Amino acid sequence: MRRFSNWLIVAAFIGIIAAPPVVNLLGHDGADAQAENRTLADFPATTLTWTGAKAFLPGLDAWFSDHFAFRSTLVRWYGISRYIWLHVSSSPSVTIGPKGWLFFVDDGGLEDFTNADLLSEAAIQNWRDTIVRAQRWCRARGIAYAFTILPDKGTIYPELFPRTVRRVSRLSRTDQVVTAITDTGAAIDVRQALRDEKRNVRLFQKTDTHWNPRGAYIGYRTIIEALRLQVPAIPPAKPLSDFDEVPLQIHGMDLAGMMGLTRVLGEEQLTLVPKQPRQYVMVEPKWNIVEAGEPRIVTEIPGSTLPRALVFRDSFTSAMAPYFSEHFSRVVYLWRNDFAFEEIEKEHPDVVLQEIVGRHLQWFIPSPELIPEP
Repeated sequence: MRRFSNWLIVAAFIGIIAAPPVVNLLGHDGADAQAENRTLADFPATTLTWTGAKAFLPGLDAWFSDHFAFRSTLVRWYGISRYIWLHVSSSPSVTIGPKGWLFFVDDGGLEDFTNADLLSEAAIQNWRDTIVRAQRWCRARGIAYAFTILPDKGTIYPELFPRTVRRVSRLSRTDQVVTAITDTGAAIDVRQALRDEKRNVRLFQKTDTHWNPRGAYIGYRTIIEALRLQVPAIPPAKPLSDFDEVPLQIHGMDLAGMMGLTRVLGEEQLTLVPKQPRQYVMVEPKWNIVEAGEPRIVTEIPGSTLPRALVFRDSFTSAMAPYFSEHFSRVVYLWRNDFAFEEIEKEHPDVVLQEIVGRHLQWFIPSPELIPEP
């Protein structure tokens, strides 16, 4: 009996180890890029060279790690066990706050919340020099220029951040940069408007890094009204009464996906649906949406004589773009945080908006020397 049980254990072990590759050979792929919210490894190319041969095995290992059979199920079970039984995240990039709120702590997110490492005087001056030079370059060409730092979730909802994390300073890098450029008239700070509105409605996604459509609306309204001080031809921001509030139940979003819980967690999406059809149309890329994460997006309002705009942005502009595009005859959205004067020369906009999310101040270093003198 002992020998039989030993053989049974060995057979079970071999069966468990062999099952994923066998099932893969039968055509089953255990990958689920959407659920994990990341790009999974592709099958490596085979080339008849020594370099290609050396690269093949590591590539095959990476592919198998991402695609072995039952992977998505096992990732989901692991995430569920950590989240429900231990109330901890299965991803080092995500932390769990009260009431099911998830927070992104990678990409400078944790440092942005704790304010543990403030900018030096030299770094603050570098930011000011960059923004002043960008503003002067634009003004010399009759272009309005504005700069905005959009806040992370923890900035607006610090009370929902895990209580085990403490802020080192009340002053943030965003405070430092905004204070340094206040006298230029270029800064647009949306934080207070968001703090005021959060008393009335939730402004950020619970399972996502970003603000929801209601938060994006507040950001858009604040930015448009500030831009109108420079360019009165920009139409006023649309009132909330121009939209129908349509709550939708949705699957968990990017932070839930990082824990493998996209289809386990969910939340209510506070959607704003315009009562009148949108005026703008997608020009680049066609057959896509303005909220997409494309490196270059262009919208136009056919036949419009409204001002033109160019926006240097990151993912936080995506939810604002449907509102923003209604105010300009043409908008070019470029996924980059730096000021690229050569792109402005191509487009000849009337307005340039430079946007960066607050956590990127932890690692992004601007380069004023790359902006020509007017």
